[in-house]
Amino acid sequence: MSASPATRRVLAVLLAAGTLAGAAALPAAADDHRRDHRRERSSLVIGDVQYDSPGRGDRSNRALNREWVEIRNTGRHSVNLRGFTLTDQQGNRYRFNDFRLEGRSAVKVHTGYGRDTRHDVYQDRRHQIWNDRDTATLRDHRGNVIDTESWGRRGHHHRG
Repeated sequence: MSASPATRRVLAVLLAAGTLAGAAALPAAADDHRRDHRRERSSLVIGDVQYDSPGRGDRSNRALNREWVEIRNTGRHSVNLRGFTLTDQQGNRYRFNDFRLEGRSAVKVHTGYGRDTRHDVYQDRRHQIWNDRDTATLRDHRGNVIDTESWGRRGHHHRG
């Protein structure tokens, strides 16, 4: 069965209009995705910091693991921390592997060796890295600063 030329024209106009409407919606959808990603990133903060572990001179793995920095997800949605980094002022860096931090939860990044769980991950270092005066910086997988936490001579400073 063959459609009349008028029917074909109307159909062509409708298809073209649908294509234009779909194309116009794509940037808006992409913008929503970027906004959601920013909202997820902004829900990540550096929480508590334990830099002065008891037995400071003790270089045992137990002493190293008493030194940690907590990363908190204050949002409702989980965030994959793959490629995120945690650094100190001296340039020591811990890079997260494929790690999903659930909403409204936290993970402690310990200095020493251990078995990673959903609440504790380990840098596998043999020396303490967090000093009495230091700054912890959390960056996303693109290197953008998400949060910093400083402590020491000038007191405690948090920048989100």
